[in-house]
Amino acid sequence: MSEALEMTTFRLVPGLTGADFVNANEDINDYLRRQPGFRWRRIMQDDDGTITDIVAWDSAADGRRSASGIMTEMADSPVHATIDQATVDFRIVPVLQHTS
Repeated sequence: MSEALEMTTFRLVPGLTGADFVNANEDINDYLRRQPGFRWRRIMQDDDGTITDIVAWDSAADGRRSASGIMTEMADSPVHATIDQATVDFRIVPVLQHTS
C-alpha cells in the first residue's frame, strides 16, 4: 500500500496564536480519525508564524476525499475562521521513501 502526505502551510488571522489554532481543531481531529486511510497528523509553527499542517494517509485518494469533507461536511468548524485563507498552500503528494 502506498503512503501520501497532505501538506498545508498558511498564516493565522492576525491576533491569533498557534495555541488558538490547535484548540480550534478538536472537531477536525475527530473527523480525521474517522476517515479511511488516516495515519497521523502533525501541526508545527515556524519562527515567522507560518503554520505547517501535515497529515499522513494510506493513499493520495484517501487524503483528497478527506480534504473535500473538511471543506463541505466540516465547513462550520471553528478552525476555518483562524486561517488567513489568502496564505494557504495545500498539496497532497505520494511518499517516495520512508526510512525508520
